[in-house]
Amino acid sequence: MTAIPLGVPEVPVRPIAERRVSRRIQVGPVAVGGGAPVSVQSMTTTRTSDIGATLQQIAELTASGCQIVRVACPTQDDADALATIARKSQIPVIADIHFQPKYVFAAIEAGCAAVRVNPGNIKQFDDRVKEIAQAAKDHGTPIRIGVNAGSLDRRLLQKYGKATPEALVESALWEASLFEEHDFRDIKISVKHNDPVVMIEAYRQLAEQCDYPLHLGVTEAGPAFQGTIKSAVAFGALLSRGIGDTIRVSLSAPPAEEVKVGIQILESLGLRQRRLEIVSCPSCGRAQVDVYKLAEEVTAGLDGMEVPLRVAVMGCVVNGPGEAREADLGVASGNGKGQIFVKGEVIKTVPESKIVETLIEEAMKLAEQMEQDGVGPGEPAVTVS
Repeated sequence: MTAIPLGVPEVPVRPIAERRVSRRIQVGPVAVGGGAPVSVQSMTTTRTSDIGATLQQIAELTASGCQIVRVACPTQDDADALATIARKSQIPVIADIHFQPKYVFAAIEAGCAAVRVNPGNIKQFDDRVKEIAQAAKDHGTPIRIGVNAGSLDRRLLQKYGKATPEALVESALWEASLFEEHDFRDIKISVKHNDPVVMIEAYRQLAEQCDYPLHLGVTEAGPAFQGTIKSAVAFGALLSRGIGDTIRVSLSAPPAEEVKVGIQILESLGLRQRRLEIVSCPSCGRAQVDVYKLAEEVTAGLDGMEVPLRVAVMGCVVNGPGEAREADLGVASGNGKGQIFVKGEVIKTVPESKIVETLIEEAMKLAEQMEQDGVGPGEPAVTVS
């Protein structure tokens, strides 16, 4: 009997949800809101006054895929460094301002792409809104109103007893209304909390009550593993409802790790073109090859590939053929050998010792063809399912 090649059908990518309708602002060259792609942000951990170290970290973040970077500005020395950093950074720089209103004006004058203010801990902030709005309007500088559970205005803490979703939302909308009184609406809002459940509800309420673009974040999310889980759960819940225009994964880890997690979250939700993806089974008693080793070696061999290629590394005959057939490239392994699939068809069977070598070779051929066909390059990433 002649085998019928099934091939891999082209499945159109559908958005996980209709994006919430919002205003659009420009953070430097990056559009935020108004249907623009969800962007990934991070924050430097260097002292901003150390210009060389800060620019070096921004370069590392840029290389990892970060689109917007925030820098802290707690001192005058930091404020003095902003102009150089904003001018030399490869991506838009947001100045993060707390406590002193004068640094808001310094950041605007320095040419930062945006300024983040935390009204709850800036002295006499409400009294300076008119001046801030005028300065920001004159320079075309957006303002992010960043409300945090840990620094909520005392008046609201007294009213609600703690940082409830309602308290966070009331704080953000109150501050936005003060800017609106001065005809300034170039605003982005965040209402962060360390509890994903509270955070999700706060953003849900906020999304219903305004049309400003929203920056998502679980603040103080924790070490890498815990913070990744909390952020993925919270962002997934909101983005799957179309809520969210920029994201920042807050981890107790190097900033580049935040960016990698953020990008992977967007890819997993279909909100960003997938990059290199390794689909591999978790292994079980049915596996007849060392799946972990195969997956690691294939991942290492394809490191740096910039086309959206799905490679399946499967270890048994139960799910293996089906998963390998669905991928662009795959192997179904067993009995010391592997069937190699390309675009749904078996092209050859090789001994186990040749599986990695063959997959890498075929992946390079596919990547070259995809580039010739004009498939846009992405940035390499790996998921293991």
